[in-house]
Amino acid sequence: MKQPALLFIPVGVLYLLWNDIHRRFALKEIVLRNLIFGIAAIVPFGITCLILWYAGVLDKFWFWTIRYASEYGSFLMGAIYSGRWPLARAMHVFAIRIAEAIDIGWVLWALAGLGLVFGIVDRRSRFAAIFLLALFVFSALAVCQGLYFRPHYFIMILPVVSLLVGLAISKLSDLLTSRKIVIRFLLWEKKIFFGVSPVEACQMIYPDNPFAEAVKIAAYLREHTNPDDTIAVLGSEPEIYFYAQRHSATGYIYTYGLMEPQKYARQMQEEMIHEIESARPKFLVSVVMLNSWLWRPDSERLMFNWANEYGAQNYSPAGLVKITPTEVDYSFGDAPPSVDGLKNYISIHKRNP
Repeated sequence: MKQPALLFIPVGVLYLLWNDIHRRFALKEIVLRNLIFGIAAIVPFGITCLILWYAGVLDKFWFWTIRYASEYGSFLMGAIYSGRWPLARAMHVFAIRIAEAIDIGWVLWALAGLGLVFGIVDRRSRFAAIFLLALFVFSALAVCQGLYFRPHYFIMILPVVSLLVGLAISKLSDLLTSRKIVIRFLLWEKKIFFGVSPVEACQMIYPDNPFAEAVKIAAYLREHTNPDDTIAVLGSEPEIYFYAQRHSATGYIYTYGLMEPQKYARQMQEEMIHEIESARPKFLVSVVMLNSWLWRPDSERLMFNWANEYGAQNYSPAGLVKITPTEVDYSFGDAPPSVDGLKNYISIHKRNP
């Protein structure tokens, strides 16, 4: 589902061509080897389509992979082209995301840069360095597709960064220097590594996401449901399903697409509503946090209006998690009915008998 990763295929083609030419293979053999590579790249996709066709969900797969993906990928490009989203603003967002991606791992990024320099300077590793440079360029292009620059998109650049770090370390002749770099890196972020618990570290790194809270919410749901019960999370927190070990009542375990100003938004909301109403989940978990929806002023509001009405008619309060910058307050079983004044919270509702 990460369509930008298609850009790794040209890297393989270029490397194969360069390597074959460098080794002076015959033209016929070069063509045959590249043909095999191309087929090998296509076959997994073809097998996936066959499996999904056999399962009867190929139309869903095609919608998410091609139709919706084209809307998602072209929205910002269209906004920039039309002048509704200035290119300078997009570049500003890119600069911010780059800083976030480097952040505490700046030592590793610096080592990756050194690895590239060492590789090009050293004649023995120059060929490998050129390949890694090409991989870096195409990885960066994969991150930049659509100009969204969401932090987790940078995961596509981590493989080549890791390889470059390995190249740098292999070229460092003084092992003691390498150890000092690692020690300084750990001391730089000593609070994260040594000063707080894993839960506190998670909350420090992701202050606007309920990752730590999801564990306790899921534990409550797991204790108050049977393995064959379904639950519905209104928001983009699939980790709740994972920790609760319960199935989702809807295929929409992420809800960002429902809030985007694209032509399928209302259709997607209607489908999610229909799936939940049909499944009649035992619990509804409503996540009222911006990062779980990314709603906009022009977002379709059908989902929210429906949730308020449907929840009031069919469910009763069963829990409330209040989230503030300084503390998290959990209330299960006797949740207060009012959430007035709360900016971030997660409410849990149990279906009426």
